[in-house]
Amino acid sequence: MKNLFKKVVLFIALMLPFATFAQEAKVYEGNVIDIQGGAPVEWTLTAQEKEAGLYELTFTGIIAEGYHGYPLSDMFSAPLFIFNNGEAVGDMRETEPTHASVDEFGDTVNHYIGKMVFIQDIKAKAGTEVKGEISTNICTNETNQCQQSSFDFNITLGEAVVAEAEEAEAPATGATERAPLDWGSIVTAILWGFAALLTPCVFPMVPMTVSFFIKGSGSKAQGRFRATMYGLFIIALYVLPIAALILITRFTGGDSVTEDIFNWLSTHWIPNIIFFVIFMIFAASFFGAFEITLPSSLVNKSDAGAEKGGLIGIFFMALTLVLVSFSCTGPIVGSVIIESMNGGIWMPIITMAAFATAFALPFTLLAWFPSMLKNMPKSGGWLNSVKVVLGFIEVALGLKFLMTADQTYHWGILDREIYLAIWIVVFSLLGLYLLGKIRFAHDDKMETLSVKRLAMAIVVFSFVVYMIPGMFGAPLNGISGYLPPMTSQDFRVEGDNSNLNASVKYGDKLHLPHNLKGYFDLEEAIEVAKKENKPIFVDITGHACNNCREMETRVWSDPRVKQILMDDYIICALYVDDRTDLKTEDYYTNKNGIVMTTLGRKNNAIAVERFNVNAQPGYVLMSPDQEILMPVRGYDASIEGFIAFLEGGKAAMK
Repeated sequence: MKNLFKKVVLFIALMLPFATFAQEAKVYEGNVIDIQGGAPVEWTLTAQEKEAGLYELTFTGIIAEGYHGYPLSDMFSAPLFIFNNGEAVGDMRETEPTHASVDEFGDTVNHYIGKMVFIQDIKAKAGTEVKGEISTNICTNETNQCQQSSFDFNITLGEAVVAEAEEAEAPATGATERAPLDWGSIVTAILWGFAALLTPCVFPMVPMTVSFFIKGSGSKAQGRFRATMYGLFIIALYVLPIAALILITRFTGGDSVTEDIFNWLSTHWIPNIIFFVIFMIFAASFFGAFEITLPSSLVNKSDAGAEKGGLIGIFFMALTLVLVSFSCTGPIVGSVIIESMNGGIWMPIITMAAFATAFALPFTLLAWFPSMLKNMPKSGGWLNSVKVVLGFIEVALGLKFLMTADQTYHWGILDREIYLAIWIVVFSLLGLYLLGKIRFAHDDKMETLSVKRLAMAIVVFSFVVYMIPGMFGAPLNGISGYLPPMTSQDFRVEGDNSNLNASVKYGDKLHLPHNLKGYFDLEEAIEVAKKENKPIFVDITGHACNNCREMETRVWSDPRVKQILMDDYIICALYVDDRTDLKTEDYYTNKNGIVMTTLGRKNNAIAVERFNVNAQPGYVLMSPDQEILMPVRGYDASIEGFIAFLEGGKAAMK
């Protein structure tokens, strides 16, 4: 109630200058999100309907004490308003600047202190959600040091709605914020956590869990406390090891050391080949070739510890579950960690917590409500079928690690059509297995085909049919993030662009999608940008970055985006995981004095130190003089938003 009262008071105060008009039309309040975090200005957005289909949007900025903003007439620091939808009618209007000062050149400079108000008429239908972005410089009064502040806004016209402001998780400018959460990795980790429950190593542990908590003495409340601690211990056993690694490396060597370790783990050929081999071994085990188990002595000691009372016994029960399930969850855990490393140094902890929470949740609920066990299916031959299906999936996913090593070292082993051919064969065999046409050693004989298996087979074969056009150059947008780039395919719809960038630095090994011409060295791109007086589109990317490939396939492929990139920008792709050795004169020394001798490590240091970007993709718009023109943009598959981002950079350049 207190927060609501504050909002009401603030709303009334902001609307006092327009009280006469507000009595004649409804007022709508919009949502403004500070995408930088802690900016020295707070915005509110309101709209009034002037006539049918015409609305007046009022942007009010409350400036923190000790700071000032600038009017629209200021050549260098004027605020920029970008509207992604809704038609702007006429020029933007503003209140008179409240103060004036004389700069070092003797010119009078107008500015706002305390509050600034900007008004724009918008033509839109009732119910339209107008979205956009505000970007403005806010400077200190004493030293005139400026900070670029950026905000996203949206407002629904024609409906009296009040939207709650949200905490932003996106990066702002290239010099202030870290990477956004990679929600794709988090969702994938959660799904894997639930899927792990159905593996033959894990599912038989369910009755043991229930019996352990049933035989425990005490009240119902005490039993549920013990069940909750059981779940928390499971999560801790998965999360704490990776968290300890990150914290130790970060506090002993700083972020750069942690990033170097993760960069090595996710891109170097040694860990990638090891993970590929592990996936193939586990797949063979799932097919029934042999059984993978941890040493029995280790499991027995943990199991003996579970007989102790209190929290110690519960901890050892959780440890027993984690150890026994290792043969099924081991490769999943490794995959979750590796896949999340493109999202910044904290993403492995977050994604592992998501996996562990989903994995622990069913056991915790069953410990809370043991009667639920009656409704669960009994162990049987179906568990082996689940194991075999996971074996096929692990063969397909294991190729991702081989592909990463192949791309970062330019071996040319696993091109796109070869990768697709293997996937097509693997999933075709999976479909035949689901139909009962293939049997493994431990499978029960299938007398009849169940509806569930038939439905799964239809889905799998549909996926196979979907992939086939990819052999002939189709982009396959739905899975583009998991495939080698289109530039590695012999036949492409867009034709061969292998020599398009051959004359530029590293252009013999690196390529841009969609026949785009560009550069792969930042200094070279800056030199060209100065000659042509164009802004630079810096693409912070990686061979192992799924989201980068998806952005290129879904967003960059749009004709409008391609045209802007080709005509109005100098493109510079910085691969942060490429293992190409640098010439001595191209070595890069980072802020900690460490010399970077490979292209990927150099680009990664540049991305972190110059643009404060430690996740991929990251898109930076920069002037030839290396001024950041717009807030750094991360993964966002909105084509209209990307176009607005590029147009905003062009406007800022002018």
